[in-house]
Amino acid sequence: MKTLEDVRKLFENDKFATENGAVIDEIGDFYAKCSLKLTEGHKNAVGSVMGGVSFTLADFAFAVASNWQNPGVVSLSSNITYLGTAKGERLIAEASCVKNGHTTSYYRVDVQDNLGNPVAAVSVTGYRKSVDKKMIY
Repeated sequence: MKTLEDVRKLFENDKFATENGAVIDEIGDFYAKCSLKLTEGHKNAVGSVMGGVSFTLADFAFAVASNWQNPGVVSLSSNITYLGTAKGERLIAEASCVKNGHTTSYYRVDVQDNLGNPVAAVSVTGYRKSVDKKMIY
């Protein structure tokens, strides 16, 4: 059984997400909770958190949730609905599997700030491809 540290090591090469501050906080059966400490570098011209930050964190949480147990899932389609502006110091994304089929899966990712304010709702359709032995996951 993989530990949280094993999974963190596995995903440390996910450079875009991790270099923007994303960390893995929890893992479970087809589940992941990831977070990101917000900085000035995450803000847009009017001082709000850029929407791409929420999407990046949600995409990272999906990647972890869908691959940490059984690698080979990629995002086939993602849809994000922005619900509000982050007011706290951290963003938190929780990815949960709704349906895990043989080749396709469906995940829901909820993004909120550390104060509990809803920021975004993301739906992701995943596709399980054949695993290349050279894959990083």
